[in-house]
Order: sequence, then structure tokens, then C-alpha cells
Amino acid sequence: MNPQRMYRKSLGLLCFLAALLLSPTQKKQPPNVVLILMDDMGYGDLSCYGASTYSTPIIDRLAMEGTRFTNFLAAQPICTASRVALLTGCYPNRLSMSGALMSFATEGLNPQEETIAELLKEKGYATGIFGKWHLGSRQAFLPLQQGFDTYFGIPYSNDMWPINYDGTPATSGNKARHPILPLMEGNQKVDEIRTQADQDQLTRRLTERAVSFIDRHRKSPFFLYIPHPMPHVPIGASERFRGKTGKGLYADMMQEIDWSVGQVMDALKRNGLDKNTLVIFTSDNGPWANFGDHAGSAGGLREGKATSFEGGNRVPFLVRWPNQVPAGRVSNKLLTNLDLLPTIAAVCGARLPKRQIDGVDGLALMKGNDSATARDHFVYYYQKNSLEAVRQGDWKLVFAHPGRTYEGFLPGTGGLPGKTDENHAFPMALYDLRRDPGERYDVREQHPGIVERLEKIAEQSREELGDDLQHRSGKQTRLAGRSDEK
Repeated sequence: MNPQRMYRKSLGLLCFLAALLLSPTQKKQPPNVVLILMDDMGYGDLSCYGASTYSTPIIDRLAMEGTRFTNFLAAQPICTASRVALLTGCYPNRLSMSGALMSFATEGLNPQEETIAELLKEKGYATGIFGKWHLGSRQAFLPLQQGFDTYFGIPYSNDMWPINYDGTPATSGNKARHPILPLMEGNQKVDEIRTQADQDQLTRRLTERAVSFIDRHRKSPFFLYIPHPMPHVPIGASERFRGKTGKGLYADMMQEIDWSVGQVMDALKRNGLDKNTLVIFTSDNGPWANFGDHAGSAGGLREGKATSFEGGNRVPFLVRWPNQVPAGRVSNKLLTNLDLLPTIAAVCGARLPKRQIDGVDGLALMKGNDSATARDHFVYYYQKNSLEAVRQGDWKLVFAHPGRTYEGFLPGTGGLPGKTDENHAFPMALYDLRRDPGERYDVREQHPGIVERLEKIAEQSREELGDDLQHRSGKQTRLAGRSDEK
């Protein structure tokens, strides 16, 4: 055959194959989702949010390659309640969930509620969780019963074990009621966290499992949820990081978290998934401030964990998704962890839960539409069902309520807690968070119309969800799950 003719035939075949590969009719794999959740990490705990005694360069790169949100709120400033909101898109009190469930609690997230994992699994996603669960430790409430294919981690907070904060065995109180901290795989306990040395290995072990999950599921879409047990006390760091920063154990621990994020990002890139993966990094609530040098920073915001001031609810929120979420952008728009379920559902083409939720779709805002206002207002519930504040835009009305304050007390050191006032009487006050993010100056007298407007929003929530401060029950709440399991 003529060489030139052979060349033309070969070239034509190559062009045909290339056209097939680039054909617009070829189905693109749905985007993966990686959700990294810290425990008790404050607004000021990343260098891209102002941390100055140590750096978090890998997490900071997420901010540079994506969007950093400055007004992102956890639904409640405590472990279980916040996680309920994140995974269901519901105010936790709508589902009769509150506080931080003890290891011996008989309740949990009602299996009739639908989680992000269940919605994505329905769309063919592999679903994995590696870390702290805390939505109920009875088998009926564990991750495999709530939409996850794979689970490796601890079922509740890492201080729920029979060891005091000074390292001695607990002989009284709730501490003594806790069993040895179990490490779970699926529905079974496979190991125990008995010592601080065991705690030190948690970040490494969870990271290795998360990376393995990415490697195993690189050919199909996946939802990877990594709820780290730290910086919740007791904090720890493995040998590779302990003592390496010279800035104390908290800095060492944060350096290992930064490394962990890097391992996840490297696995995505190594598997060719980097550009087709939505990565979200945030925290469940603000810092447990009375633990001092073993606690994080609220970054100048008022109070911390277990309070309805900004230091309790406002947390870092970073979103990275190449060619979808603008790089190097900062958004000051209001968004909450309630909004993650409907937003992720929109990203992945999943349906919304059949029951009523409180989250709103923030995808347009995430993708850079600065004219989009995903969330109009937010209500700050705490305790069992107390409406302690309401926010619309930059205006926040705090209602008179009893609660925790860290102010006026020396924090603890070396892993020991300092004192707090758990029944401080907070007065009613209106704050302009744009001018006064520290919530120091009550401007109710200057803005009676705003107070009236916020009161109306609060009243709507009381009708729907109730308010223990006014001894009112809500008309649209649902029951938590209950288990008789021994």
C-alpha cells in the first residue's frame, strides 16, 4: 500500500478515536465530595483566619484555591446538635436532638430522618466516614444504619472515657460511667483507646483509612466524611509531630491536622480526582475556651463553645472545587452547616429529604454569584430548646437567657479545665456585627425597628420549633430515635 495512503488512514483512525473520547455525549463522572469536620476548632485557629503562633499552610492553600467564608455558622455550639444539623439539614431541636450525647445515652438520630449519605448513596455514591460520629452509640443509630457503607472511628467524644483530665482513673461522676473508648469498624468494636498514647495516634490512623478509601473508590463517585475527634480535649499528636513546632501541644496537633488534609489532597491528585472533587473544611463549633493552652481561639469573637455568641457558632468554612468555585475569593454572606445538605444534593444531582428541612441551597453563592443571598436569617437555639438569639444580615438580637460565660475566669493549662459560670444572666441586647463583631455594644435604643423585625422572625420560630425560655412547645418538631438495646 502507498505509504502516504497508510499514513492518511492511520491519521483518520486517530482522529476518530479522539472524537469519541471528546464526544459531548460521553457521560462525565459525578463530582466527589470530601467533607472535613474539626471538633471544637475556633474561628481563629487557621492562619488564613488569623492564627499567628503557628501556621497551617496546606489548609491555607484550600482557601487560596477556593473560597473562604467569614460568616459561616454551626447550627448549635455543641457536638451532637451541630452534627445533626450538618448531616440532615435540620435544626437539631426540630428533630428533638440537643447537647452532646453521653456514651450511655439511649437516644440517637431517628433512622426515619435522611442524611447526606443516604441521599448520595441513592445516586450510586460510595459513602465513608472516618472519625467521630456522635449521633447515637447504640447500633440502631450508628453510621451503617444512616447511609454509610464504611465506618472507622469513635462513636462519641474522645473525652468520654473513664479517665480524668489529669490522666488519673475516674472513680465518680459521668467519667466513671463511661466504658473504655471504643474504636469501631462498621458496627463492631475492633480496638480500644485506653491511654493518651492511643489518643495521639487517632489523627494518623483516621487519615490512613480515609486515603485508602479514596484509592479504592477512584473509579466511582464517593462521599468521604472525615470528622476529626480533635481539637476536642484531650488533644494529642503522633511522634512525628509532637514537640516539633516548639509552640506547644495545640500547635503540634494542628500541624498534624494540616498534614492530614495534605494527605487527602495528595490522594485526590494521585488518582486524577483533584478537579472533580468538592472539598469542604469546617468545624462543629467554637473553642472550649476554659481549657486554655489546650483549646483554640475564637479569633476575637465573644465567648466560645456552648454559648450562643459568635465565638460559639461562627467557625471557619473553606470550599474548594476547581473551575466551579472561584479561587482566592472571600465571601461575607451568611451561610450555615444546615445548608450543606441541600447544597451538596444540588452538586450531586440528588433529591432532597422527604421531610421538612431548614437548610437552603447555597450552590450559587459558592460558585461566585455575589448577588445570591442563600440564607435570609438564622435562629440560635441552645440547651434543650431555648431560643437565645436571632440574626438577619449583620443584625443580631440576643434574648435574655442564662448560660455559660468564660469571661472573668483564668483558663486552665496542660489539659486541665479552668472555671466557668454556667448560669450567667445575659441581658437582652442588639448587636451590629458589621461594626461590632465582638458583641460588646447594645444598640437596641437606636434601632427599635430592627428589634421589632427580628422579634417577628423569632416568634415564627417559636411557633414552629418552640422555646423553653417561654415555656412553649413547637408545632412542627419530630421525635428522636430511642433504643432499648442493652
